[in-house]
Amino acid sequence: MDTVQIIGAPTDYGTNRRGVDMGPSAIRYAGLADELADADIDPIDAGDLLVRRVEQRQDPADASAKYLDEVESVCRRLADEVADAIDQDRFPLVLGGDHSIAIGTMAGAARDADIGVLWFDAHADFNTPDSSPSGNIHGMPLAAALGHGRFEGMEWATAPTLDEENVVWVGLRTLDDSERDALRASDGTAYTMTDIDERGITDVVADAIDVASDGVDGLHVSLDLDWLDPQQAPGVGTPVRGGVTYREAHAAMELVADHAAAGDGLRSMELVEVNPILDTENRTAELATEFAASALGKRIL
Repeated sequence: MDTVQIIGAPTDYGTNRRGVDMGPSAIRYAGLADELADADIDPIDAGDLLVRRVEQRQDPADASAKYLDEVESVCRRLADEVADAIDQDRFPLVLGGDHSIAIGTMAGAARDADIGVLWFDAHADFNTPDSSPSGNIHGMPLAAALGHGRFEGMEWATAPTLDEENVVWVGLRTLDDSERDALRASDGTAYTMTDIDERGITDVVADAIDVASDGVDGLHVSLDLDWLDPQQAPGVGTPVRGGVTYREAHAAMELVADHAAAGDGLRSMELVEVNPILDTENRTAELATEFAASALGKRIL
């Protein structure tokens, strides 16, 4: 791809940890534009969506889906930005913000195209308002995109051309009980860290790409930085021990780039859950820039 449009979505409505709204700034400061340029990509920065920052939050009206109206407002506008970028033959690279923004990215990418989803994350994000123990919407974006539970009929939240059998989770290592049941009953495909331990990252990701891309026009890649082990990526709000290594993450993104280079197409990508307040010397944001460049074609040689 020749041109990438960077879109910032600086929101923390979906989580209970402050600071993740500064993720887009941290990723830019870490040198995202330079990393993309090194991959022979022309980065066009569209700036950030205007998101009202609430310094002293009020109790949410619905504790089972906190700040749903605010999330909807952000995701509607983000979906339009993503769809507009694609219409201009630009690849949308969205910078979060918490993972609730994926609702908007997927909805925009799914306009006028069938998409598959690769979900690189420690968490499944497959809760609904009725199953979530926290009510935090960053744990619900895939359920929303597929119209599960109370998200059914919410046109702003659903990705109309996304079929469950084209959703693939890679590297799961923590699930709520209700999510575990929902995953087992779903038509999606889930690879845990155990699968990566037993088979290796390249075999798992190659299979994941085959499943997610079967019969679709392009892939959406969602990279939550808590997918990595927190010793390497400390600046995330929900760290879980035992994640992928730096080299495993690069290998995974390089396979994503190989898929794109083969002409099968990427539709969109997002980097989420970078929290500079919790980070050490902006390390996690720097990793985000490197992995984005790898996914978009940067190579050692």
